[in-house]
Order: sequence, then C-alpha cells, then structure tokens
Amino acid sequence: MRSFKRYLLALTAVAVLGAVFSAACGGDDDDGGSATTAASPTSAASPAASATAAAYPVKVTDLFGRSVEIKARPAAVVALSPSAVEFVYAAGGTVIGRPTSANFPAEAKSAKEVGTSYQPNFETILSLKPDLLVADSVIHADPQVRKSIESLGIAVVFVGADSYSQVTAGLKLMGQVFDSTKTTDAVVAKITKARDDAKARIAKAPRSAVVLIGDKDQTLYAAKPSGYVGSILAELGVTNPASALPDSGPFPGYATIAPEKLIQFNPDYILTITPAPAPAPRLSALVPQVPPFKGLKAVTSSHVVEIDVEIFLQAPGPRLEKALTAIADAVGAP
Repeated sequence: MRSFKRYLLALTAVAVLGAVFSAACGGDDDDGGSATTAASPTSAASPAASATAAAYPVKVTDLFGRSVEIKARPAAVVALSPSAVEFVYAAGGTVIGRPTSANFPAEAKSAKEVGTSYQPNFETILSLKPDLLVADSVIHADPQVRKSIESLGIAVVFVGADSYSQVTAGLKLMGQVFDSTKTTDAVVAKITKARDDAKARIAKAPRSAVVLIGDKDQTLYAAKPSGYVGSILAELGVTNPASALPDSGPFPGYATIAPEKLIQFNPDYILTITPAPAPAPRLSALVPQVPPFKGLKAVTSSHVVEIDVEIFLQAPGPRLEKALTAIADAVGAP
C-alpha cells in the first residue's frame, strides 16, 4: 500500500480536479447582465441549442437556456476553456484568445493567452476587442463567475460538456452561431458512427468496467453515469458497478470508492485517469502494485488501462469520437 500512497502524494497537479468538477450550475436572462434563477445545463429546463433564423442576425439558445443574439458571423472570438476552444474550431471558427492550458487544435496555440480557465484575465480579453466570448457551461457555471463574464458587455454563449448528450447539443449550438450547421452535423455524424461501432464491438463480449481517479489525500473516486466518462460508459452499454454507489465526495460525476468496495465489484476492466503530469507515475501502473488489488480480475488479466486525461477530463467535447474509440479499444472485442 505504501507505493500507492506515494503515488497519490505525487499528484501535485490534481488540484485541477476540484476546479473542473466543483462548478455549480446557474441561470441567466439574455441581456448578458445580472444572474437570475439557477438552471443546470443538463437539466430538462435547458433546451437543446436552437436558432430562430438561418441568416444573421440570429438568436441562439445556449446550454444554459439563455437567448443570445449573434449580429454577424463572429470574427474575433475569445474562448475561455480548452473545451470551448475545441467547440469553436469544430464549427469552423477560429479564436484570437484562449486559456493558457488550451493546446488543441494546434492552430489555436497562436492565439493570445487570456489567463486560465478558472481565472480569466478580463483586461487582456477586453484589449482584444472580441465580438464573441465562448465560455464553459461546466467550469463557469457558478453564478458569480457567470456574472463577471457577462458584465464585460460582450456577447457570450456558454457551451461545454459534462455528458455525451452535451457534446452533440454544444456542436449544434456552435453550428448555429457560426452558420456552419453542415460542418457541425458532419462532426455529430462521425461521433454517432463511432458510438455505433464501439457499441457493436462491446456487445460481442459484454464487459464490466470501473473508471478511477485519485487525489493527493489517498482517496479513490469512481466515475458515475452523471458525469462525462460515466455517461460514455452508459451510452456504450458497458456495465459500470460504480453506478450504484451513493453520491459522495467533492467531485460531481464521481463517487468515493473504498478499496474493499472495488474488491467487491471485481470488474473485468479498470480504466484509470492520472491528472498529474509526468514524471508522476500513472495510476494504471500503481493499482496492480496494491496488495489487496492483486487478485482482481482486471489485474490478473492485465486489464488495467490508462485513458487519456485530456479527452476524458481536461477537455471533454468534440473529440468525443476519439473517446468512444478509446473505450472500445480498451474493453471491446477486436
């Protein structure tokens, strides 16, 4: 168990998890000013993105249910999270401003850095004179954060992904914003095909799998269907024993899981996400070294698999096609 503890203590960058998962959801009117009644982007009250016209000016409904008028095709766009950057490019747009951690697609790296996703530099943002801000409906959901962004006097839409369905809704929204629905429909079609192909592979040999992350306090968390990774497992028909865990822990979409509970579940596969950058060891390498876990089916079958922290945790969104294929590669039939 000592090696596992050393691993968890080495996760110096894992504090990002709290920021990623702790954002509360809120609601707003359409004037970009004061915040009002809270509304979750995954709730029934949040309609799918929609537009009332095919040409500019166009009114769209973002993932918080806010009606936003886009007067002309956005030409100077600042995106405030890695996911937001990817949604813009998936719709055929480009950005002139991005958060420091955004590194995909490669062409976005030339954009001006405007602070972090969690601490945007509003002075820098205003200096770029953008005609559109694309904020994150997960990271920036806290009412006070939203109010700060909306008070800049720039048109803003909120788009993000905390579930499979939020990705497709976000793509449809951005297609309307950039008048590029054919482009975003093509992305959605690729995602749908990847989902269907992955489901077919997994259906040949049904599997159970648990997705784990860890923190510096030596605690393990398992993904539930209410979060991004868990929703992908559910979409693909992968049995997830952690679905039955009661809500617990600080991270929405994940539940605290005791070692004895993981032993009880004894899943066919354990998929791990390591938030800390190298040289911190990967969680997938440490789990098999924990003595109580050595008898697990996933360990004895060498089915403890590391999955990409970027596409599954740091930048969920349009690369969902790649995420679906990665799950199928990990647990599906050849």
